[in-house]
Amino acid sequence: MTSKRLVGFAGERGYPLLCVHAGAKTGVTGNGSVEFVSLKRSPMSFAMDEGLKYDPLFQRHSRFVEKQLEKFRPDVIHITGLNDVSIIGSYLAWKMKLPMVGSWHTNLHEYAAHRLQNKFGFLPEQTKTNLTKFIERKILDGAKLYYKMPQILLAPNEELVEMLERGTGRKARLMIRGVDTNMFSPDKRTRTDDKICFGFVGRLRAEKNVRLLAEMEKKLFESGKDNFKFLIVGEGNERQFLEQNMQTAEFTGFLDGERLAEAYANIDIFVFPSETDAFGNVIQEANASGVPCLVTDQGGPKFIVKEGETGFIAKDIDDFVKFSIELMENPGKLEILKKNSREFARARSWESVFESVYGAYQEAYDRKAKKEKGKKAND
Repeated sequence: MTSKRLVGFAGERGYPLLCVHAGAKTGVTGNGSVEFVSLKRSPMSFAMDEGLKYDPLFQRHSRFVEKQLEKFRPDVIHITGLNDVSIIGSYLAWKMKLPMVGSWHTNLHEYAAHRLQNKFGFLPEQTKTNLTKFIERKILDGAKLYYKMPQILLAPNEELVEMLERGTGRKARLMIRGVDTNMFSPDKRTRTDDKICFGFVGRLRAEKNVRLLAEMEKKLFESGKDNFKFLIVGEGNERQFLEQNMQTAEFTGFLDGERLAEAYANIDIFVFPSETDAFGNVIQEANASGVPCLVTDQGGPKFIVKEGETGFIAKDIDDFVKFSIELMENPGKLEILKKNSREFARARSWESVFESVYGAYQEAYDRKAKKEKGKKAND
């Protein structure tokens, strides 16, 4: 989503941009100042997530991409993570001696650890924990090595900025996410019942910690609450567990566009139990819809929530339940948090985010030029 927004920003400003991405077929298309290079994945590709694959043979496209870069003559290469497309980008930036910016979007090391917890379920608990933690550390070490290549790094929260600077020796800048407050708005609400609606939007996968939703529902019942329901938007292999273990939940599957905006607006309290998200775009989308959020104290979402003003940060399941009950029993306070959430989102525009990204491009270009100048002087 962020990459698509960046492409849109470049097009609106008339900035020349060559966007290299995986697609249904290999080819080149143009749209104003933006050109697209689509690269088809091979039958050897394997699924990483819904709609996301990795092709171990993707490097066969390197020469084709290099030819397009030679025509386009870029000043800077921007890679967006450890994926088959960005590996081509980083290789060609090195080969063509182009400055590079690298943005961190996903905590792959934590995602892998959470998924392996389920895969290694047959092992003793301590053995499983030690093994997954070891793998998590090794993946993170590999990611740090990869991110040593760009001149400038972009990360979505302060913890990641610090981690990348410490682990790579490179300068890292904060790159938050913006939100479309016209698309996501309280005006899209269609619900008229008086139940409190808890909501979740995202992949229904282990790394999102979604089983907490079922536990939360159970504890709310145990506390004597029953005038509530859950609205769960998304797909993934944890959906079956949630359907079997939740009584009040409505499952919509994947939604986008106006249907997604309506779903957000119909939520009263957004619950996001993920401990692995680097940022959490869904938090800002919920805020823009006038919905306060409950998040964990792990990962990026805690940097978005203003404690007690636009939501709460929970240490554990008991905190999620405590804050939920507090808002259920204080409708006046819930209304204040809804208004605060909307106002907070209105101040976070995509335009300001991408102006900062282009500032990073300029800095990477200047650093590379200065380094080359120094080499020539020494020669």
